[in-house]
Amino acid sequence: MSQPPPPPPPNEPPKDGFGAPQDPPPGGFGAPQAPPPGGFGAPQAPPPGGFGAPQPPQGPGYGYPQTPPPPPPSQPGYGYPGQQSAQPPYGYGYPQQPPTYPMQPQAPQRGGGRGMSGPAVIIVAAVVAVALIIGGGVLYATSSGKDDGGNNSSGGTGGKKDKGGTGGGGTTGSNGAEKVPADTSSKVLFQVPAPSVAAGSSVTTVGSWLTGKVYAKSGNAEVDGYDPDSGAKLWTIKLPGPVCSASRHVTDAGRTAIVYEPAMPTKSQPSHGCSEVAALDLAAGKELWAKSVKSGDQKISLDNVTVSGDTVATGSTSGGAAFDISTGKALWSPKPTDSCYDAGYAGGDKLVAVRKCGAYGSARQLHIQTIDPKSGKVISEYKMSPGIEYASVVSTNPLVVAADVGDSAGDGSGISDFFSIDNRTGRLRIRISAPGKTYAAKCDGISKTEACTMLAVGNDKLYIPTEEHDGTGQYSQTNEIVAFDLGTGKQTGQRANAGDGYTISPLRMDGTSILAYKRPPYDKGGQIVSIDGTTFKETKLLENPATRSVRDAETSMLPDYAEILYGGGRLYMSAVYAHKPTGADDKEYLAIAFGAR
Repeated sequence: MSQPPPPPPPNEPPKDGFGAPQDPPPGGFGAPQAPPPGGFGAPQAPPPGGFGAPQPPQGPGYGYPQTPPPPPPSQPGYGYPGQQSAQPPYGYGYPQQPPTYPMQPQAPQRGGGRGMSGPAVIIVAAVVAVALIIGGGVLYATSSGKDDGGNNSSGGTGGKKDKGGTGGGGTTGSNGAEKVPADTSSKVLFQVPAPSVAAGSSVTTVGSWLTGKVYAKSGNAEVDGYDPDSGAKLWTIKLPGPVCSASRHVTDAGRTAIVYEPAMPTKSQPSHGCSEVAALDLAAGKELWAKSVKSGDQKISLDNVTVSGDTVATGSTSGGAAFDISTGKALWSPKPTDSCYDAGYAGGDKLVAVRKCGAYGSARQLHIQTIDPKSGKVISEYKMSPGIEYASVVSTNPLVVAADVGDSAGDGSGISDFFSIDNRTGRLRIRISAPGKTYAAKCDGISKTEACTMLAVGNDKLYIPTEEHDGTGQYSQTNEIVAFDLGTGKQTGQRANAGDGYTISPLRMDGTSILAYKRPPYDKGGQIVSIDGTTFKETKLLENPATRSVRDAETSMLPDYAEILYGGGRLYMSAVYAHKPTGADDKEYLAIAFGAR
């Protein structure tokens, strides 16, 4: 757990921070949006006369006390990137929030496997199961071709060229797409005001994506496309209800998927269930199709959605389904007579299911399955130890899973251990201990299968930040990014130091390098840096203005709860909830974009 902020120096810094003051964006930022509950936050400029004794943390969150976002009116919901022209498409998917527990699933029944929807039935012929000694792995008849497991980063955007890194996809380093601009000092490109919301209510605005031609962001029951440089609105996709969850992956053709409610919340019915799954064409700015999944004649509420190749997969405790992203054709679905159910899916280079087996209330077992996106056929399976109730897929290629084993993390992060798995054989490569009191990454595996933030996978390594600790300067706090080898489970000895007053978090891979965001101290703007995957040499790509109004707006959107995308020299930060401002003169923002001067 991070500690509450120490008192800053007794003298208040200049109103606009140090260095050359920057002009605020047109119309000014005004009062910053209050960050979500329990979130991280950089310390703000001290009040006149300085702080007195440090105050206790406000609520259960990490780091500096912040005001968390109000709970969503419907189900909780978080997402990431790929390659289009010279710029990969990036996407973001589920809002991070305190753990909630799913409703009791339907009583499991005998049966197994997935089935083709409609008349098409998957017939699995003579599958020879080979019991593996290490980690309960099972090898099935495989059609996956070569084993990519470990040579590339995973969790990108799910197209044929999807080689992006977890947390946003894309590439850096000698083969990376991101270049150092001539001037790394940024300016505000544009800001998107928060949508209007009735007093006392809030709506989820989860989901943001970046391609070479559009920055797209969910609003209040709509998805809007903006010019990446000017912020001019290019198109709007209207929806009947709020977005509940969104895929973090985008295909090479600029397509992604979302889940949304069929109607707007009302006082009498604050939630209509997240029953609609749809594919979006971000290039054309239109909804390609919308479907629902039924159990009997009732629509089921869907917890998560992902994209792998040309397949959209959506899951929940009540069932799930897979569709062709272009046509909406049903491809397969878990059989309703299963003794197990697919709790959710993770996409990108490969498609992975988290399958839960056993009677409710017993020590159930999670099966981590790499599956064929077109048929739903299991390629490999790793069985986790009984009693681990929830798991998050950090990366699908190489396959890395996070879990809070025995609820031992103790900090609400959802992570006590990482599991490195061979996704060709299902064999456990290594288990990595990552105590919550030491490391700061976060996952919400309860219903959002790939809702992990502040970590990256690439070069057959796992990159995670440490928790904050005292720096070398007076009152300063700082942290580092460290690397674990996914073959041995040991730290490599590589460390990227944030620097006094800064806190660093991985965003995604850029080729062999790590892209990271540095949360600023009270008198600076945030930074985007590239860290060489071999030497760990750090290169600054962007530094935001230190103007107080800009800095306050920036630090209301931080990596553990907001959506942060970086590509082509531009940084996009966006909120995952919208609610009515507390004061008449307060200004709140849905998204803020920064770019090199």
